[in-house]
Amino acid sequence: MSRATHAGTKQRAYDVKPLFAEPYFVTNIKDAITPKQVKLIKALKMHTNQVNQISDELYLFRRKEMRSISDAVHAALATFAKEVMGIEQALEVTQSWSLINPPGVGMHGHTHSNSLVSGSLYYTEMPDPPGNMIFERHNTYQQLELAVNDNRQNIYNAPRNAIVPKEGDLVLFSSKLQHYVEENGSAQNRHSIAFNSFVRGTIGSFRDVSELKL
Repeated sequence: MSRATHAGTKQRAYDVKPLFAEPYFVTNIKDAITPKQVKLIKALKMHTNQVNQISDELYLFRRKEMRSISDAVHAALATFAKEVMGIEQALEVTQSWSLINPPGVGMHGHTHSNSLVSGSLYYTEMPDPPGNMIFERHNTYQQLELAVNDNRQNIYNAPRNAIVPKEGDLVLFSSKLQHYVEENGSAQNRHSIAFNSFVRGTIGSFRDVSELKL
């Protein structure tokens, strides 16, 4: 990565180290999903959500028929909370809903309000191509934009990164991250479930009068 800025300038060794990292988490829970559940989800009543389709049911994981999926999602959230976030509190799903991107349709850029960790579950077969989920570095107006050379992009400067989903994948990520879904370039519908989560338990300190029970 080292380059001289002026002719004759001495090139010196340097280190580039990560200061903070933004994780995303992927596990596959295909074994927790039954054909009966897939049929139920695909039969949900849908309506237009800007360009794609969203289910009328917005608490999908609370349905008794979804128990095995809900349990697998909460197990993944427990692992994320403990092993990735390093916290003692639990993460509990709040709202959950299904989505359909018909052929030629993507999903607009957005973040998730009133949520700490959000997720996408690809509960059934994916189209080909699958329609990648794209995460963007910024979700606010940038007064100064410096274009990064394609051959110089890395984890420190990349303006966006893509996740290529496959059937059964469960992806967890910070709700504050701006993300969108590429246009469905196939002739089949692209199905997924999205959800939000929030902490349950006690945060803060009783003695510091910052305690909050959730």
